[in-house]
Amino acid sequence: MTVVPERGLCKASRMRIGIIGGTGPAGSGLALRMSVAGHQVLIGSRSVERSQEKAAELIAQWPDHHLKFESGTNEDAANCDLVVVATPWDSTATIVGEHAHALRGKIVVTMANALVRVGKEFQPLVPPRGSIAAHVQAEIPASRVVAALQHLPAKELGNLNHHVDSDVLICSDFPEAIETVSDIVSQIPGCRPLNTGRLSNALALEAFTAVLLQLNVRYKTRVAPRLTGIPDVDPISGRNMRLD
Repeated sequence: MTVVPERGLCKASRMRIGIIGGTGPAGSGLALRMSVAGHQVLIGSRSVERSQEKAAELIAQWPDHHLKFESGTNEDAANCDLVVVATPWDSTATIVGEHAHALRGKIVVTMANALVRVGKEFQPLVPPRGSIAAHVQAEIPASRVVAALQHLPAKELGNLNHHVDSDVLICSDFPEAIETVSDIVSQIPGCRPLNTGRLSNALALEAFTAVLLQLNVRYKTRVAPRLTGIPDVDPISGRNMRLD
């Protein structure tokens, strides 16, 4: 991993990113975007064979992008420089706890949402400690947990023919971790990272996904958040916030 200080930022250049549960729609979509951005990506899974199959599938699906992936177990993913957890929400805290030693001192990104469908409506659930991200932080207190990417439609994330076109709301109790993840997010075409503060805000970020899914059902589309009124330059980090 190379982290380059730039006007107070933790600017990530080429990193080795592990995705725990990387064979699902969200995890594999993120793997695609990170590989295109030039990062070394390891797709983690409970089964090495399933990881290998997913890597081969993505490479065959997008031959013009000359993608490269590592395949391995979730344990292999936990040993990377930065780790994203893309497992179902109800197993997220458990699986990071199993790999707490490997995750010690690392940035760990949670992108899960605790939701349930009741009839035609999506409703948020309140997990232990108020949010999945807070539960994960409690399980791995020596890691720097970041909540991010909850609102990106998995299908758009996995379609390299289109920009994702979304703001990405990010929170953590570790400001330098927010900046590193923000830099990675900004490498996804169409995405603008927004710092929403401490990890206590993860409850609101995770629950808001239920609203987005309900809009999808109501309007038969796939929505993503885009906020107005954001200045062209972040007044604290100096990050360029303009939408091109």
